[in-house]
Amino acid sequence: MMVNTEPTFITPNWPAPSNVKALQTTRVGGVSVAPFDSLNLGAHVQDDAMAVATNRQRLSPYLPSEPIWVNQVHGTDVIDAATSTCLQNADASFTTKANVVCVTMTADCLPVLLCDKQGKVVAAVHAGWRGLCDGVIEAAVQKMQVPPSEVLVWLGPAIGPNAFEVGGDVRAQFIEKDSHAAQAFKLLESSASGDKWLGNLYLIAQQRLNRIGVSAIYGAGVNEDFCTYTDQARFFSFRRDNVTGRMASMIWLESN
Repeated sequence: MMVNTEPTFITPNWPAPSNVKALQTTRVGGVSVAPFDSLNLGAHVQDDAMAVATNRQRLSPYLPSEPIWVNQVHGTDVIDAATSTCLQNADASFTTKANVVCVTMTADCLPVLLCDKQGKVVAAVHAGWRGLCDGVIEAAVQKMQVPPSEVLVWLGPAIGPNAFEVGGDVRAQFIEKDSHAAQAFKLLESSASGDKWLGNLYLIAQQRLNRIGVSAIYGAGVNEDFCTYTDQARFFSFRRDNVTGRMASMIWLESN
């Protein structure tokens, strides 16, 4: 079990307005024991409920309010965090209200944080491969109701392009939606039982954003190097461990 008593965060490296605040947790700095060690924030992964509550409480000094936790279902629904209760079924949230914390939890899926250049709206997106394929990022950008050229994006820690192994059926679903997605897959093995590919979630997210006019993209695969699968010391990974914890990517507007 990790013994660090203070949460360890990653602060996104992006040119967001000064009133836009964002934090990415790691697995370090909580009280959960293996295999959830130690800062597990997921209440749905069979970890001890009191440990999860303690871990979430440890975020409080760094946040203006309790995050609006959602029940992620690998879909494309986007909720207004300012008018929603916790645990609604959704895979993205946005807000224009100060001190409302949008959050997404991941352990290989791609967390996406968004804001506008004026610091008027923020959003957090859970982009697992299904949601990414079906357009959850595009749905979140639409809800922000600002020109795509005004949107800034940070891609958080996810399973990297040298670790995300998928079958040919997954690749085909992405290419059916956007032929450019073929560039994001590298053939790993071809056999009578089917093809195996390595997929680049970061590149697919960039392609989807570029297609709708968003070009200001930072973070994983751009100017920062993250891989949840290979960096076991910092990150939870469902693909690697199966039974594991969840990290949180959080964003909010600071009040003036």
